[in-house]
Amino acid sequence: MSDLTPAVEPQEHNSSGSPRHFGLIFAALMAAMLLSSLDQTIVSTALPTIVGELHGVNHMAWVTTAYILAATIAMPVYGRLGDLLGHKVLFLGGIGVFLAGSVVAGAAQDMTWLIIGRAVQGLGGGGLMITSQAVIADLVPPRQRARYMAPIGAVFGLSAVAGPLLGGWFTDSIGWRWCFWINLPVGALALAVGAFALRLPRRAVEVAFDYIGFALMAAAVTCTVLVATWGGTEYAWSDPLIIAMSVGGLLAWVLFFLSQSRSAEPIIPLWLFRSRIFNIATLIGLLVVGIGMFAIIGYLPTYLQMVYGLSATESGLLLIPMVVGMMATALPSGRVMSNTGRYKIFPIVGTVFVCVAALLMSTLDTETSLVLVCVYVFLLGAGLGGTMQPLVLAVQNDFPASDVGTATSANNFFREIGSTLGTAVVGSVFAHRLTDQLSDRLPADAASTVGDPHSITPALVHSLPAEIQDAVILAYQHALTPVFRYLVPVFLLGLVLAFLLPEKKLADGDDPATTPAAQPGETGPDNAEVSAPTGQ
Repeated sequence: MSDLTPAVEPQEHNSSGSPRHFGLIFAALMAAMLLSSLDQTIVSTALPTIVGELHGVNHMAWVTTAYILAATIAMPVYGRLGDLLGHKVLFLGGIGVFLAGSVVAGAAQDMTWLIIGRAVQGLGGGGLMITSQAVIADLVPPRQRARYMAPIGAVFGLSAVAGPLLGGWFTDSIGWRWCFWINLPVGALALAVGAFALRLPRRAVEVAFDYIGFALMAAAVTCTVLVATWGGTEYAWSDPLIIAMSVGGLLAWVLFFLSQSRSAEPIIPLWLFRSRIFNIATLIGLLVVGIGMFAIIGYLPTYLQMVYGLSATESGLLLIPMVVGMMATALPSGRVMSNTGRYKIFPIVGTVFVCVAALLMSTLDTETSLVLVCVYVFLLGAGLGGTMQPLVLAVQNDFPASDVGTATSANNFFREIGSTLGTAVVGSVFAHRLTDQLSDRLPADAASTVGDPHSITPALVHSLPAEIQDAVILAYQHALTPVFRYLVPVFLLGLVLAFLLPEKKLADGDDPATTPAAQPGETGPDNAEVSAPTGQ
């Protein structure tokens, strides 16, 4: 059992009512969030050089998979423990783990140590994503919080663009190890600011950690991520290994949720799902943000390189309009939510923008100008900017301050699962269509020249004879652009859910950290009766 009597270490406030040093604290939170999200993508352009130097091309996928897998598993643990122990200690601990992983990865002399370092980074990075948002919830009431959540949402879009660009620049200039060394000075500054400037309530002294639930969740997430990553690429979907992991993952999920109903301190408490706002907002985030953002961003740069002959750097730069679009809607929506306390309209409008962007992207062909491509990418960003953080804010607003970390982490956790599955499904559909398109368009004697469809690179395509090159480019265009259209029904489902999302006016107050937790039998999230975990 846990003793949740707060040991209050109050944050000092200035004359305007804002926490003292809040600007400095917010900069540290943004830096921590940026580091954790950047490291999902920063190694993508450096991987060919890394695996060449460390002689591990057969383990290349694990450099990225280890980070995502560990971060996904860590998210709900940090969220729940942060609510029980206090978010400051978890925030500082997450930075420490992340920096330790960066040292191991940066100093790695073989692939084994690099993958271990990436996994340790993920264990810290998953916590930074969650605790950064939870700390803001501790310091700022929901209505004022809207102003600060918008830049945090834009960080995800920025990292998707900046990560590959930075990774490529480090690799070509000062060396790929700086993909990890750069974390040390930035992370150390965030750690120092958090340690000396941040004052938050310290809650529990002792926590009964749910080891069984953690083991089952880790098994479920591992099977899910590996099936999504390997299925249709490393192994056929009918391969016994994929089938076994699918069955094992499904069984682990069932056992995990059964265990949560019996645990004294569950990692993902089942009372979260009694909130309609949590359920609907999480589903919208999974469908529109998880699947939409990561599936489209994951394959659009490759399309630009193949069809337009752009370099990796140039294709990455063409995603900058997405970040501009996110900021163009996220910042004004944050101000409006802060002034009115209303948020429902933003996921509705944002999802419409994402739908329109996907439809427009499905019309791309080899003659479409890059200006139009940038316009479509801007629309996608505008939609995501109006959707991402209002959903997180709606979830946080529906729970007492003592449960904000748990609710935020669960919301992010399921969104991460959605992005993994969505990217895998889109990739599988695209690969299948590309194989069919190449077999239909290439002359029989050209198949050996092109080789394995899964191994085609932009350099290879643009070195082919003109006739074969045109056939491959058309195959790419006809394989990928219809996939964007296939995503539209998914986004329309998200739009329907956005209309069904209940709106609970954003709370305003001087100190949200003093909001009492709902006790058993009291009215809790979304006016539903909740049963708080034992000891709360």
